[in-house]
Amino acid sequence: MGSLMQILLLVLDVVWFFVLAQVIMSWLVQFEVLNLRQPIVYQIWSGLQRILEPIYAPIRRILPPMGGLDFTPLVVILVIAALRIIIRNNIYAF
Repeated sequence: MGSLMQILLLVLDVVWFFVLAQVIMSWLVQFEVLNLRQPIVYQIWSGLQRILEPIYAPIRRILPPMGGLDFTPLVVILVIAALRIIIRNNIYAF
């Protein structure tokens, strides 16, 4: 059972990395450091969007509109951090 918990922690780390990459990339696009008309930038952006949208969609239905600010990635990062704490504290219980 400990191995399953470690695999779950690995999956949470990968999702956390994807969310962080998408947040940084969105800032770079907004500040016009990156241009979505470049094919490789667009491919990375659309790939991250396709991966993360199933995670973001339920949270976006719950969160009210914040005037152009999207707090969904912050909520996902907080949930991942909470899940990591819960798993690490209970990994030896199994």
